[in-house]
Amino acid sequence: MAGTYGEPGKNSFSVKGVGGVLSPVVNSQTGVTQIYRQGAALQFISLGTYNPSTKKFTADSNANLSETELKALSGEEGINNIKNAAKTASVNGIKSAGGNIESAQNQAEKLISPNSSDPTTEESQQALGEELEKSKTLSRRSFPKNLRYPADLQIEHQDVIKFNMLEFVPRKLDKEGNQGLGGFEQRKSWKERIIGNVYLPIPAGISDTNSVTWGSDSITPLEAGLAGIVDSIIADGAAAGAETAGNKFDSISQNSGDVKSSVRAYFTQQAIGKSNILSRTQGAIQNPNMELLFSAPSLRPFSFTFKLSARGTKDRDQIRQIIRFFKQGMAVQRTQSQLFLKAPHTFKIEYLHRNQEHNYLNLIKECALLSFTVNYTPDGTYMTFADGLMTSYEISMQFQELEPIYNDDYGNIDGKSIDTNIGY
Repeated sequence: MAGTYGEPGKNSFSVKGVGGVLSPVVNSQTGVTQIYRQGAALQFISLGTYNPSTKKFTADSNANLSETELKALSGEEGINNIKNAAKTASVNGIKSAGGNIESAQNQAEKLISPNSSDPTTEESQQALGEELEKSKTLSRRSFPKNLRYPADLQIEHQDVIKFNMLEFVPRKLDKEGNQGLGGFEQRKSWKERIIGNVYLPIPAGISDTNSVTWGSDSITPLEAGLAGIVDSIIADGAAAGAETAGNKFDSISQNSGDVKSSVRAYFTQQAIGKSNILSRTQGAIQNPNMELLFSAPSLRPFSFTFKLSARGTKDRDQIRQIIRFFKQGMAVQRTQSQLFLKAPHTFKIEYLHRNQEHNYLNLIKECALLSFTVNYTPDGTYMTFADGLMTSYEISMQFQELEPIYNDDYGNIDGKSIDTNIGY
């Protein structure tokens, strides 16, 4: 078989609890292994497949396996036997193609056990983990809570904006997610990662812009026909693809001269590298079937500007700490050896009405602080108090959400009804 290692009846093995002699056929690209059982008159019956990515055996619907046999093939011992037989078949196949024994064994190991731990990689991961753990003693991980400007801001009676600083937690790989294709785990709840916060009056000019990316795209009838042929090959095999192609060519041969001219012009264009033969010779083009298609979500940006003017000693202390809060919180972190850099802390922004979620303003997901600008002379003149404190500061912040907004985000807001607030 092309693209496989082994064949039914070779590299035989057995699994306790499963009758008959078994043999593997391994896909040389994916490592997916088809298991066959030898029946009467040298007939081989496919029992199912083992997928190295999911580490699971899936029985064929017509294999007629008993419950005991299915349990045996899906159990730890059965899986190990399948893997060993698949590695043997792969090694033999690679060697027969000209590979040496050591190279064949390494390739077979990676093919059948793609997630097996490499000692070198494991040591590197452990070293990195230790370095990142040490960095926690270097970087600041605890900031003031309940900082506010002005110092007498009454959050229980006024509408305010709250900036929660969070310890950034990356999303780990979920190898079993997305039906075995792989994905990413959810982050730990932001409420459990708060390491400081600031309350400020809601500034003027607040807004949000939700957008998605759409773009025009086209496909000619001939290209659509070729796509159908390729789809048949992928879904049902080369024979089905050939049959689909034959049907289409028969249909073209029985069609009008326009269709034949279109096909002839297409292949002429491909041969000479030009794309305007039909337009030059017929004064026409193939119908492009142009359509606006969705291509990607987007990440929302948010900007805020505040003017901070001290009106007393308490305001002075708060202003200094607030500026330090944002500057240090957005700074990149280093490990002790300075070999690695860690992501800065992130932020969760909340609009509050009497210290409760503001139902008439938008919600904001976890954000990164992209830039923080301080204008030390917002009034156009350098002026200070006697102790050197500037009379006014203007701070400008640029945030961007870490994740796009999805439709289901609106329907799953803390278990509340969809229409009790504006949402995202």
